[in-house]
Amino acid sequence: MMNTMKLPVGIDDFRKLRESDFYYVDKTRLIEQILQSWSEVTLFTRPRRFGKTLNMSMLKSFFEIGTDKSLFDGLYISGNKELCEEYMGKFPVISLTLKNVEGLNFESARKALKNTLGMEAWRLSALAESSRLTEEEKNSYKALTVVDDHGDFKMSDATMEKALLILTVLLEKHYGKKAVLLIDEYDVPLDKAFQYGYYDEMVSLIRNMFGNVLKTNSSLFFAVLTGCLRIAKESIFTGLNNFNVFSITSVQFDEFFGFTDD
Repeated sequence: MMNTMKLPVGIDDFRKLRESDFYYVDKTRLIEQILQSWSEVTLFTRPRRFGKTLNMSMLKSFFEIGTDKSLFDGLYISGNKELCEEYMGKFPVISLTLKNVEGLNFESARKALKNTLGMEAWRLSALAESSRLTEEEKNSYKALTVVDDHGDFKMSDATMEKALLILTVLLEKHYGKKAVLLIDEYDVPLDKAFQYGYYDEMVSLIRNMFGNVLKTNSSLFFAVLTGCLRIAKESIFTGLNNFNVFSITSVQFDEFFGFTDD
């Protein structure tokens, strides 16, 4: 009996999809296009179910140090040997989704954001014992990972706003390579804040966090953000010069989200 591949209904983890013999519509040319049409910060806005999260997972699997390169066997990008040699598995990656950063009030949403940042900091635990970091730098990392008696992360608001910047700087020093930053569902906290009446507070928080990590950050290789909504540049991306937005009406990159006729 012929072995049939499975349909990946609801699966947005690239590694799981590739390791478990699911169908995969090859979108790996996106990697090549992002590197060729260089922008320090790129934002993709698309409706739900257009494959944004799966693409972000694919980018993480490609760039992150220690990746399993066999995940890309037989895919388009594996044919570009020079690019794979230079970029595959060569960068520290910060990858987080803001889909759970919500709440009926600002306090609960802020707690959710601290927990999201803290969990990603935990994932990057090699920094805690790095011989390339000073004790002061290790302490700045540990400040991101301290939890209270309820298991919630205790970082101060000032530390939270600088958390992504701190991680990029420490990762560059530890690995000797600039960091790649991937933020999925960047707009969820602002959408929920608008619905429940604390939009101004959340805009201020997100603006400070993004401004710290995305503006004049010499430890950042590039950043990719995705979301459903286009939040006005003046709201949270103030002062970013190397910032490109590709919406559903953009021709460039359109074949990498959703499906083409082919």
